[in-house]
Amino acid sequence: MDANALPLLDRAVLQKLRDGLDDEDVCKLFVLNFIALLPDRAEKVRLTLTTGDLRGALDAVLSLKSSSQMVGAERLAEFATDLEHSLRVDTRHAEPARLLPQLAAANISRITKCGRQTTDLLQKYVA
Repeated sequence: MDANALPLLDRAVLQKLRDGLDDEDVCKLFVLNFIALLPDRAEKVRLTLTTGDLRGALDAVLSLKSSSQMVGAERLAEFATDLEHSLRVDTRHAEPARLLPQLAAANISRITKCGRQTTDLLQKYVA
């Protein structure tokens, strides 16, 4: 699937989260925590990829993917899903120490840009 075709934010997921938590303030706090932790999550993805740390990269990408899915950050979650797939499949046929920096070069800027755009929308949501 083309991640760019997905919306940055799926408000239905946010509504489902709010309904599940049964408290708007708790939902807002959850979203604010996502926003606060997003730069660290993206940095961990960058660091583990550029240093060729396959296990760390998988952990970082899964954290980014699952947290993004929970707040409805559809495009960001799909970027993470695509990267996870590359980590799991492409590393079977290539040396991780050589491949992971290439994956960093191909993915970090779009993850960072998407993260900023998603953060802007989420900040408007909690305002």
